[in-house]
Amino acid sequence: MTAIAYDECSRVSEDDEDIISSRPCRREAEDAVRTLIAWAGDDPNREGLLDTPERVVRAFEEWFSGYGQDPEAILARTFEEVENYDDIVLLRDIRLESTCEHHMAPIIGKIHIAYLPDGKVVGLSKLARLVDAFAKRLQIQEKLTAQIAATLDDVLTPRGVAVVIEAEHHCMSTRGVHRHGVDTITTRFTGVFDKDPVMQQRFLSLIKR
Repeated sequence: MTAIAYDECSRVSEDDEDIISSRPCRREAEDAVRTLIAWAGDDPNREGLLDTPERVVRAFEEWFSGYGQDPEAILARTFEEVENYDDIVLLRDIRLESTCEHHMAPIIGKIHIAYLPDGKVVGLSKLARLVDAFAKRLQIQEKLTAQIAATLDDVLTPRGVAVVIEAEHHCMSTRGVHRHGVDTITTRFTGVFDKDPVMQQRFLSLIKR
């Protein structure tokens, strides 16, 4: 497959079947930022804004770094020497930073993830990395919740997974209805967390809900 250098603005023939992406290059992305600055009513050539397009593109590389990550690969390395541990593994209050795909406004909140292992566990930091792999993309909260739970289920094959996200959507708090301090809560339970009300309540009590 032909390697594409996104930092170069060369163009290839549309007939090249090896080219599977039409991602713009860096210069085109910076030009787009200049266009938006001008559309907003300011002068992209004034001193304070000269370097803004470059800064915005660099920020986009960080905010949307999830597109370059493989969520399943993050969970690939597991550990089986757990002394028969078979109770809840929970990470509570993981910082969530994502971007609404409808208005490209921030989604800021926290996520709680738990699973009931079935003979193997994964490094705790990998759960936080899994969150970023999906969150650092254009998202809606419902899909984000489902993606995290499904990946944990598919890769770790635990006896159950529980995911709760609580987040404020800036597309609601800084525009439109301007409602501040309103959290959207989404949940996804699988396995025993879905079928056993006692286990679900244990999880909810552990995250203080």
